[in-house]
Order: sequence, then C-alpha cells, then structure tokens
Amino acid sequence: DECQWKGPFYFIQGADPQFGLMKAWAVGDTDNGDDEWGEEIKLAEQAVQAINKLNPKPKFFVLCGDLIHGMPGTQWRKDQERDLKNVLKNTDQDIPLVFVSGNHDIGNTPTKETIDNYCKNWGDDYFSFWVGGVFFLVLNSQLYFDSSKCPGLKEAQDVWLSEQLAVAEKHKCKHVIVFQHIPLFLRKPDEDHDYFNLEKSVRQEIMEKFHKAGIKAVFSGHYHRNAGGSYKGLEMVVSSAIGCQLGEDTHGLRVVVVTSEKIVHRYYSLNELSSQGIEKELLDMLAKQN
Repeated sequence: DECQWKGPFYFIQGADPQFGLMKAWAVGDTDNGDDEWGEEIKLAEQAVQAINKLNPKPKFFVLCGDLIHGMPGTQWRKDQERDLKNVLKNTDQDIPLVFVSGNHDIGNTPTKETIDNYCKNWGDDYFSFWVGGVFFLVLNSQLYFDSSKCPGLKEAQDVWLSEQLAVAEKHKCKHVIVFQHIPLFLRKPDEDHDYFNLEKSVRQEIMEKFHKAGIKAVFSGHYHRNAGGSYKGLEMVVSSAIGCQLGEDTHGLRVVVVTSEKIVHRYYSLNELSSQGIEKELLDMLAKQN
C-alpha cells in the first residue's frame, strides 16, 4: 500500500542528540568527559514535544546517527542509551521512529560485535522502507568510512544496495531518498577528505551510483552544523545537531516536505518549531493534492 503515491507528505529529520558530548566538549576531553548529559536530555525532550504538537503529523521522525556519545565499550554508554530511549518513548505513537547508525553508535572502525550490539539496541544498521510512493534507504556510512575490521559486512551492504536500487527502478517510485550519518561531502563534491566527509574515491563511486539510480537527496548529520551542496542533481543535505553545536547553528530539526515534483526542506531551531510550528508556505504545499 505504501508503494503508491497518495499526495504530498512530510517527515522530520534530526541528527546527533549525542548524549554526553556537550560536557565532553566543554571540558576538552571527548574520550572520557561524557559523564553528564542533563542538557542533552532537555534538548531531546524539547525535540519530542515540538514534534508531538505538529499538525498534521509527520509520517516519521528519523535520527541520523550519533544517538549517544559513548563509543562501544566505554563507561557511560549504557546509561546514555537508556536515557535517550526514555525520552524517545514519549514520541506520539502514530509517529514511527527511524534510527541511523553513527560512528559513536558502532565505533569509528566498526566490528561485527559493535554492529550486532547496535542492531540489538536500535534495529538494523541498513534497511529500506516505503512511505506514500517514496522509497527510503537507510545506510551504515561507517562501512564506507572504515570497514577494515568487517570487510564482509561492507560487501553485504553493497550487494543489498544494488538490489534495492533495482527495486526502486522497477517500481518507478516518485523519489528515492537516502539517510546516512556521514555526509558524502559538506559543500562541494570534489572537496578534500577529512573527518566530516567520505574519502574522495569512495564518495565519487557512491555519488555516481546514486545519480544513475535517480536518487534525489541524501540526508545526514555528523557535522554538528548545517551544510550541503549538490552533485548532478543529487542534493546533499547536512543537518546540524539536536545536541552539541560545533558552529553557529541552533539546536534544531529539519522539516522535509515531499511533493510529486520535489523535496523541500527547512531547518528550524527547537524553540521556533515548539512555539510556531511549520510555516504556512510548507503547510500550503502539503495541502495541494498533486
């Protein structure tokens, strides 16, 4: 049923609630300083309350990775996971939650064990789903960043992705949209590689694959700032964090409206979304039956 286009809809994208980073960043110890996350709990609660108030309701709420700060095997990780789940439990039950794995969730160099552990806690590390004629792909971008300890898992995701893109082509869906934690690039497709994007040759291969498959947009987090650009009509959207800000942006969420022709999105601060909701221009797009 969800393979059929039924008119415009919207979803909410958030990224990096990352319980524990604000304290760690403030004290300058990102390896061990994450023993407090009261501030992040408040922000995540504010995000959930803002989403619950929206009318009409979003089709889903996707969190693009770094759910918590504690890396696999670190001291506060289980407590951070528990506290985030307690906040997210209050999301309106009619708004499904979609989780994307980030480097802090499975490690900078993931292993079969760290990925298994994530899957037990949050669900699959890559999967696809349909909403109203639009095909969504959730990827484990860490496998593109460094799969040296689990090469077989990267190969499995690659095979799966090719199969999914074939499904998308066969079904002639309205749009194909990808969620992953690490952006392909921050501003320009040929920018240098650093911690916040994917290595150039890997990136080029993925961008070409996505372009050929007609993918319209990739949504990610990881950068803790808003950024983005495009490659041959493929839009790269980088959203700032619900939690710790590393730039000038505010704690916020992105509202993404999907119409038959296009994907329109706007980043809102949590305060703005809580107090005013979605602006009229976007609501008008949802009201049009196309």
